[in-house]
Amino acid sequence: MKKVILVAMAFVVVGCSSIISKSEYSVAINSNPSGANFEVVNRSGQKVQSGVTPNSVVLKSSAGYFKGETYTINIVKDGFIDKTYTMQSSMDGWYIGNILFGGLIGMLIVDPATGAMYNLPDRVDINLDEES
Repeated sequence: MKKVILVAMAFVVVGCSSIISKSEYSVAINSNPSGANFEVVNRSGQKVQSGVTPNSVVLKSSAGYFKGETYTINIVKDGFIDKTYTMQSSMDGWYIGNILFGGLIGMLIVDPATGAMYNLPDRVDINLDEES
């Protein structure tokens, strides 16, 4: 009986998204054609990742308390027009689970503070156009 009570308390104390989801995501960055240089810039204008496509980067889904992150991906390849892609985090479906499991503490404190209330896509595919 004590174990059941402890498990129930754990669900009340922590947020649903924090239990099921995460606050950092691996995002595959692909370009067509591959071999393009990229840099990822967060909403504050800081370069957080760079590399050559195809590549995977780990990015935070949150920019702060109740603030989803937005990233700008700049892609450059000789012979092709430079391209910019904007990637925004979105609300994690498990965040709504707080209504049933995490309660107000999970909904208003834990998930927003950890960033687990947001998610990012698994991959970004960017097509480059040849220079004329």
